[in-house]
Amino acid sequence: MNPIKLKEYTFLAISVELPKTTLLVVTSDKGYIMCGALDVALLNDKLKDRRIVAGRATGVKTIDQLLEAPLESVTYEAEALGIHRGMIGKDALLKMV
Repeated sequence: MNPIKLKEYTFLAISVELPKTTLLVVTSDKGYIMCGALDVALLNDKLKDRRIVAGRATGVKTIDQLLEAPLESVTYEAEALGIHRGMIGKDALLKMV
């Protein structure tokens, strides 16, 4: 876990090394972006009542790549904040403050 700065805001970057994969997350108090392990459909459908703000980027292997990658999918709540598919991870995070 490491704090990272984007503009004047601080986010928490979490990297968890698991067998055969690494779980990557960067979070704020309002939401998060995550590697391909995130199931956006589950958040939008089965957990809709939780109103989770999240985005998913695929093919990333580091936190830096996650920050620079276009989001492959986002939750409905993220869309409501102006976060959209194709938006770069760090730009999405700045909408989550």
